[in-house]
Amino acid sequence: MSRQMRIEYEGALYHVTARGNAKAVIYLNDTDRNKFLDTLECCIRKFNFKCHGYCIMTNHYHLLIETPDANLSAGIQWLNSVYAQYFNRVHDRVGHVFQGRFKAILVQRDSYLLELCRYIVLNPVRAGVVSNPAKYRWSSYCQTIGAKRERRNFLNTDWILAQFGNDIAQARKSYVKFVMHGINADSPMMNIQSDIILGNRSFMIELINRLNKYRNDIQIPKEQRFACRENLPSLFRNLKFLTKESRNKLIFNAYSIHGYSQKALAEFLKLHVVTIGRILKKYHSV
Repeated sequence: MSRQMRIEYEGALYHVTARGNAKAVIYLNDTDRNKFLDTLECCIRKFNFKCHGYCIMTNHYHLLIETPDANLSAGIQWLNSVYAQYFNRVHDRVGHVFQGRFKAILVQRDSYLLELCRYIVLNPVRAGVVSNPAKYRWSSYCQTIGAKRERRNFLNTDWILAQFGNDIAQARKSYVKFVMHGINADSPMMNIQSDIILGNRSFMIELINRLNKYRNDIQIPKEQRFACRENLPSLFRNLKFLTKESRNKLIFNAYSIHGYSQKALAEFLKLHVVTIGRILKKYHSV
């Protein structure tokens, strides 16, 4: 199940998605699409976001959002709530418009922002809606390449185009080539770690100190609090050479320090969950 991103800090960058309830359509016509983008523009001003890319499909949307003020959850909740109220009112319906909470992936800028911008604007191509992203009105692609008359003031294209040179015309041409080369490329989403982080090992290490303060906040899902933890094969890499006592100490550390559940430990170590419980009880009492 997708969980709402609760790990927030100044300058963080996120790939945000939200889907219609039960995969239902959330944009019935162009008026709805324009209303959503107008609401997004208000959201970006209100919460001081930066938007590097977007794409709205029939039953979901993608956003690349940077948060100078560490307030992603508040902003996206506002966006979804305001649009949902509009959608229900205009189409004379009741109930949830979006399927639960939005999903957000924390992104390493230098390694993945360009790839994600490309991935997002190629959504209509992958879905078979258009053969070329320039033929799709409802993404950031056309404005980024300078082919869209109607500009959305909330879109920030400076960083993306700067990666392709100082001359704006040449940068746009290079960006077009970059996007088109990505049609058959592997998805960057294949590199997501812990279901919420898209970055290399150095980025994960940087996050460890940020995540430490969330360790005991039970309102934040455990997979977010412990997103940078070592995996179990690494923690127990010398398992067959360990004494029973050493193994049990590692079990206690994996549970109490790294946040692994008793079930996960039992499955990995091929022990009964009751056995794991007894080991933990012993060390809790020490």
